[in-house]
Amino acid sequence: MDGNQIIIPALGIMLPIVISLGAFVMVVYIRKYDSIERMAIIERGLSPDLFKKNRSTSGILSTALLLIGGGLGLLMGFGLDSLFGMEDVAYFSMIFIFGGLGVGFVLSYRGKKI
Repeated sequence: MDGNQIIIPALGIMLPIVISLGAFVMVVYIRKYDSIERMAIIERGLSPDLFKKNRSTSGILSTALLLIGGGLGLLMGFGLDSLFGMEDVAYFSMIFIFGGLGVGFVLSYRGKKI
């Protein structure tokens, strides 16, 4: 047997397992060191609320609306392609139209004018 016939399937099985375990260990250590840092702040008499991160959902919302618009564009492009045989034109035009609508929703949510 050739060495590649053994190594490639073994890597195909082991690589996802190693990546998953590595991600899990990374998250555990990040949480551990955040906890140690928080305890050190409390021991020094400082308020841990001073170092809290303010989370904003506007980035997540804008990405979600843009992806929803792109998905609707692909769906409408598929519909136009299957009904009228428009091929590539339908996909690109619908992605741009619905992606633009998604960006418009983001701008209207933030209260900005175009």
